Amino acid sequence: MAYANIDKGDGFNCPLCLCQFNIPRQLPCAHNICHSCLQSYITAEATKYNELEYINCPICMQPASPSVKDRPIHEWASLFPVNILLESMMSAKANANRMCDSCSSENVCTLAEGFCAVCKEAMCTDCLKFHRRQKMTKSHSIVSVDEFDGNPQNLIPLVEDLRCLQHEGEYVKFYCKDHKVAGCVTCFFHSHNTCSNIIDLENEAPALLRDINPDEIISDMEKMESHLQMCMAINESSVSNVETDVNKITDLINEIRRKINSLLDDLENGLKTEGNRIYKEENIRIQEENHKCLSLIQAVKTSRVLFKTVNQYGSEMQKFMMVERMQQQLHSYLNLVRENFEMTDILIVKVELVPQIKSILSLSAAEMGTLVPTRSTNVFPLCVINSLPPRVQKPAKDCQVERVDVIDLSPSSSSGYYSGVTFIPGDRVMVADRFKNQCILLSSSYQVICNHSLIGSPFHICAIGDLEVAVSLPSKIQILSVKDDTISPVRTITTNWTCQGIAATGMGNMAVTGYTNSGIGCWVLMSTVGVVQASYNYEYLYGSYNYIAFNNANTRVYVSVYEKNSLHCFDMGGRNRFTYSPEGLSGPLGVAVDRDDNIYIPGYGSNNIHQLSPDGFALQVITNGVPAGPCAISFCKVQDMFIMTSYFDRNLFIYKLK
Repeated sequence: MAYANIDKGDGFNCPLCLCQFNIPRQLPCAHNICHSCLQSYITAEATKYNELEYINCPICMQPASPSVKDRPIHEWASLFPVNILLESMMSAKANANRMCDSCSSENVCTLAEGFCAVCKEAMCTDCLKFHRRQKMTKSHSIVSVDEFDGNPQNLIPLVEDLRCLQHEGEYVKFYCKDHKVAGCVTCFFHSHNTCSNIIDLENEAPALLRDINPDEIISDMEKMESHLQMCMAINESSVSNVETDVNKITDLINEIRRKINSLLDDLENGLKTEGNRIYKEENIRIQEENHKCLSLIQAVKTSRVLFKTVNQYGSEMQKFMMVERMQQQLHSYLNLVRENFEMTDILIVKVELVPQIKSILSLSAAEMGTLVPTRSTNVFPLCVINSLPPRVQKPAKDCQVERVDVIDLSPSSSSGYYSGVTFIPGDRVMVADRFKNQCILLSSSYQVICNHSLIGSPFHICAIGDLEVAVSLPSKIQILSVKDDTISPVRTITTNWTCQGIAATGMGNMAVTGYTNSGIGCWVLMSTVGVVQASYNYEYLYGSYNYIAFNNANTRVYVSVYEKNSLHCFDMGGRNRFTYSPEGLSGPLGVAVDRDDNIYIPGYGSNNIHQLSPDGFALQVITNGVPAGPCAISFCKVQDMFIMTSYFDRNLFIYKLK
C-alpha cells in the first residue's frame, strides 16, 4: 500500500509530508509542520483566495496568523516559530547544523552558535553579538549549541514556552477551573470575566498536578494512535475489498456473457438446421412449379408460331380453322394460368424471439445493469479516554441562560424583521433586514454604524473572514467587505438553486442550504468565490426556512427544517448522524453552536429555545425571556453570549450563559 514505508513509530514525522521533520514550525494551535510543507500550504491557500489574512491549520483548521502580516506570502512560513524542543529531540547531530532563526527570516542561511533561552531563538555569531549589546536583551541567558546534546532534561528548561497561543506577546498566567482552560490576562479579561474559579497558575500548578496522572494521558494518546491506525487499516482493507468486488463484477459479466453466448450458439445451430430444411423443401417446390411454368411457356410459344405462320401463308379455310383451334387453346391456357400461376407464393423466413429476449435487446447498456456503490458504515467506538476532563465543569444543562438586554433598532428601519444575525471581528454585529433588502452594521455596544442596500431580499448572513461577510439571497450569494466601519460590495455568486441558510466553515469555505428547481432540499459546500466542493440532496430538507451551522471543529453540519419541526446533523460527507424532532419543538428556524459545541434551536411556533448536547441529546428547553416568534440566532466566539431576533418586532435580544 501507499503507506507501507512510512515510519509511524518515532513521533518525529511531519503530518503533511509524513517524512521526518525538516525545520518544524509551530502554529498557534501547537501543531508542528515542516518549514517547506508549511510554505507550500500557504502558497496553495494564497492561490485560492485573492487576499490572505490568515491560514487555517491543515490539521485542526484553527486560524493562524503570521507575526507580521504585511510580509510577502513567500516569507510567511519563516514568521512562525521553530519548535526548538522537537527539533533538538530528533537528533543530537541536528543541532550541530542548526540555522540562525534571525537570518532565516531574511532568507539567509547561517549556522547557529547559540540559543537565547528567553527569546527562544537560535542565533549566529553576529546576531549573538548584536543581541548581547542591546539594552533589552543583554541580560538574556545564552546557551551554546554544544550544550544541545538532545537530552530532554537539558533541553526543556531552555525551550519551555508559556506564551499564550491566542494573544501575541502575552504569557499564560491564569487558569479557569469552570472551563478547564489556561490563558493570559487578555484571555480572562475578554472571555472569563464572569467566571468564579480563576486561579493563579504559577502558584496553583503543583496542586493541580496532584490530580493528574501522566501515565493515563500517555496511555490515552497510545489508544488514540491505535484507534487511528485501526481506522487506516480498515480504509486500506476497504480499498482492497473494492478491488475484489470489481474483479467479482468482471467475473460475473464474463459468466453472463458465456451463458448468453452458449444460448446464442444453440439458437443459431437450431435455426440454421431448421432454415436449411425449409430451404430444401421450398427449392424443390419452386423447381417443380417452374418446370410446369416452362412447359406451358413452350406450349404457348409453339401455338403462337403456328398461328403466325398459318395466318401469313395459309388459305382462308386454313386461317379460319387455326383461329378456332387457337381460341380453344387460349381458353385452355387461361384456365391453366388461373389455376396454377395467377398468384405466386413468396416464402419469408423470420425469427420470432421470445418476449424476454426482445426486452433485453431493447435495453441500453446502462439499463441492463449499473454499478451501485453502497457504503456500509461500521462504527468502532473510540476507546475510553480517561485523562480528559469535561470541557465545562458545570454541566451545560445546569447553566442558566438569561436575557440581559433588548436592543431597539426601529430608528434605522420601521417595519419588517431581521432574518439573519452574525458576530463579526471586533465584537461588532451585522443583521440581515429581509423586508428592507439591506444589512445593518452595529458596533460592539449595538449602536447602528451604517446600512447597506442589497441586490435582493436577504435570508441569512455569516462572517467568512476578518473583513468579509456573505449574505444569502434568492439564487445568489452576495459577498460584502466590512472595513473601517464601511460596507461595500465585493462580488456576487449566482447559484442554480434557491439559497436559504448560510454558514462559514472557517476553512475558506461556506455551506448554503436551499432547494433545487425540482423542490428537493439540499445543502451545498462551496468556496467563498463560488466553487462548489460538494452538494447533498435530501427530500426531507425541503422547506421555506432552513438555517445551518457548523460545530467548532467544522466536522458536523446542523440544519433546521421548519416544516418538519426537526434538526438534522450531518458529517462533512453528507451522512446523517442524528435527527432531533421532539414534540415541544415547533417551527425551528435559526441554529447556533456555543463555545462548548452545545446546540441551540429557536422554536418559532413553540416560543422556546432547545439546548442540545453535541451528540443531539436534549439538555434543557429555555422559555424565560424568549420573545414571540424567535428567529435567527448567533453565538459570540469569545464570550458565553448570543443574540437572537424575532419575527414579530425590530429588536435584538441579548442573552448570556451564567
